[in-house]
Amino acid sequence: MLPPKKLPVALTIAGSDSGGGAGVQADLKTFAALGVHGTSAIACLTAQNPKRVLAVEPCSPKILRQQIEAVFEGLPPRAVKTGMLFSAENIRVVADFFEKATGCKQLVVDPVMVSTSGARLLKPAAEKILREKLLPLAALVTPNLDEAEILAGQKIRSPEDLRSAARKIQVHFGCAVLAKGGHLKNCREAMDIFFDGKTELLLSAPFVKGVSTHGTGCTYSAAICAALALGRDLPRAVEVGKNFITQAISDSYKIGKHFALRQI
Repeated sequence: MLPPKKLPVALTIAGSDSGGGAGVQADLKTFAALGVHGTSAIACLTAQNPKRVLAVEPCSPKILRQQIEAVFEGLPPRAVKTGMLFSAENIRVVADFFEKATGCKQLVVDPVMVSTSGARLLKPAAEKILREKLLPLAALVTPNLDEAEILAGQKIRSPEDLRSAARKIQVHFGCAVLAKGGHLKNCREAMDIFFDGKTELLLSAPFVKGVSTHGTGCTYSAAICAALALGRDLPRAVEVGKNFITQAISDSYKIGKHFALRQI
């Protein structure tokens, strides 16, 4: 009998999505699809569906930290991603933990400030802590178009604007950036820019017509995190993430009146 296969571990620190299409639920499905054992620390609970967010309630800082400590104690992750942290207190908990952690430096931060539906998912008071404490610890930050505008302090209306914003964010926070331009108008392809201070990548894929999806940002960053846990370097991990999310959108299916990503 062959010995059991040993899987690398990845950790998601994010919100729980009651609709099952985003947040921790999307992350864990993505980890499993890419052959990584997924662990989780719930930062907040949401009442949401693919159409809208009805309510958000953060977990206490104490239980959030205990969840992270429990995972690192028993199942040390090779890579970690953050999603919706929501409150300043919980962002501070995560930043304080990773400032002192020695076992894992592969931290992917999905800033989750604004949802695809336009809902504000990060308290205004928490943005300062995100900027000053968490982003400088990240290996990679993955803002969507609205979040990239906030972090770069500029409007983004073209691919060249997206490239400029990625460079500004990288210089300001010192981490690699994946600026996602999927909602850029008048573009024929879904275009993202990766920049780590040396390497710049343009990642593009054809738009899938007639599909409106939920949880793409969560799934994309989770796929990158899984690839890092599997030992890929950061540029290659970003390419794995782009290929995975493109396929997940292409193979999306209907649930009720909504589309869901196929994370298999």
